[in-house]
Amino acid sequence: MKTTLLVLDDEPERANELCLLLRFLEEPHVVRAESSNWRAHVEDNTHLRCVFLGSQGDDDRPPVEILYAIRALAPRVTLILIEEADRPLRLPATLETSCGGHLVHPFRYAQLSQILSRLQASTHREGRGGTGSGRRNTELFRSLVGHSPSIIRLRELIQRVAPSESTVLVLGESGTGKEVVARNVHYFSNRNQGPFVPVNCGAIPDNLLESELFGHEKGSFTGAISARRGRFELARGGTLFLDEIGDMPLNMQVKLLRVLQERTFERVGSDRSLEADVRIVAATHHDLEESIKTGAFREDLYYRLNVFPIEMPSLRERIEDLPLLVEELTERIAHEQGIRVSLNIATLRSLSHYPWPGNVRELANLMERLAILKPSGQVEPNDLPTKFRAYAPAEPVAVELPVMARLVAAGPGSADVSFTHLSAVERASLPADGLDLRQYIMDLESSLIQSALEEANGIVAHAASLLKMRRTTLVEKMRKYNIRRGDDGIDE
Repeated sequence: MKTTLLVLDDEPERANELCLLLRFLEEPHVVRAESSNWRAHVEDNTHLRCVFLGSQGDDDRPPVEILYAIRALAPRVTLILIEEADRPLRLPATLETSCGGHLVHPFRYAQLSQILSRLQASTHREGRGGTGSGRRNTELFRSLVGHSPSIIRLRELIQRVAPSESTVLVLGESGTGKEVVARNVHYFSNRNQGPFVPVNCGAIPDNLLESELFGHEKGSFTGAISARRGRFELARGGTLFLDEIGDMPLNMQVKLLRVLQERTFERVGSDRSLEADVRIVAATHHDLEESIKTGAFREDLYYRLNVFPIEMPSLRERIEDLPLLVEELTERIAHEQGIRVSLNIATLRSLSHYPWPGNVRELANLMERLAILKPSGQVEPNDLPTKFRAYAPAEPVAVELPVMARLVAAGPGSADVSFTHLSAVERASLPADGLDLRQYIMDLESSLIQSALEEANGIVAHAASLLKMRRTTLVEKMRKYNIRRGDDGIDE
């Protein structure tokens, strides 16, 4: 049965962000409403299982009367209150006990995932749903966590291409999470009820790859003691993920091209054609255009695969996501092993200078190693392996204000906020002849506000979220410093 999550919030930026995250966490039926039309989505809605309630109208707090109304109209629906990190909600005890919890903005993947897991468990207990829409695997999403422009763009591309049948080619270095993208494309597609079948084209011997992909008949070659289905048959109705497609031998590239063109194939040793009812997602760490020049990859196959390319950013290209990735991996280790390891500020700072050739996979391996070395303890820079300590800066590094503003935008977790604070403290050294502290703080605040507005493309509400303050407070400060969004001023 289809179940619905309702986001009821008059703050458009926050509501859109939450809707996107819910859909990204495999909740396909997410509806957004406002104070003007919320009743139509709640009243007599048997599919509704949760309401995320934010502010209504000009007020920045959920109105008590709507809380009571939702409780009266839908007493069995879970109610989650959206609150700002710097403004915790204070509700009457009767309402507080009837709510299913609070969701703090800026949103954290770990907190939202826990809420959805509780909802899923509650749905199963009440017998109102199966494993379809509630299914999720947090392992899939950990390398896509972040607020850097490249990772936001990546999530947008996945959302756009997933509903289509287009072939997707995922490009990027090893360890960036190419299979994670492939699985998300599958789970957001119309084929998500079908299988997701991965095959590593570089890990299978050349003489076995054809049988592995297309299957074989009994007696078709030495050792074929029975008929066997290949990956194309196993993936029928779903998605076939061809990992490391750049390592596929040329003779198999020809056969794969034929399958992509004709949408049919034959088992080894058979002359009967079978339909290739699969969606192809391929991935490689190779530069295929260079491989074409050297004759290692067929140009015609490249253009068949390169319908919708997705380029994975390396970790060093989105280093501002490092604190949030560390936090997500820490939560995963705590959930799986019952160990909560933590990294102090100096350790995070050291890791931010490391080039990460192994990308997110290398970071995940490091976190598991640290969890073994420092179970439930705090990791100091000297606890890091030698190769990581070698990149630790000897002197404090000044961080330019626009960069610092981007770090502020990197995420809501305690680790990344502290990381940003460290950068600010390291930059602020007292001149020999002293300074006007009041003017210095005003200049710093003005610069950060301008940087946040630039990052938010002039949207005041978004900039306020980046700076962890109320929109009205930001508008007052903009007037104080005579900061304008553009020709239209600060009014929205």
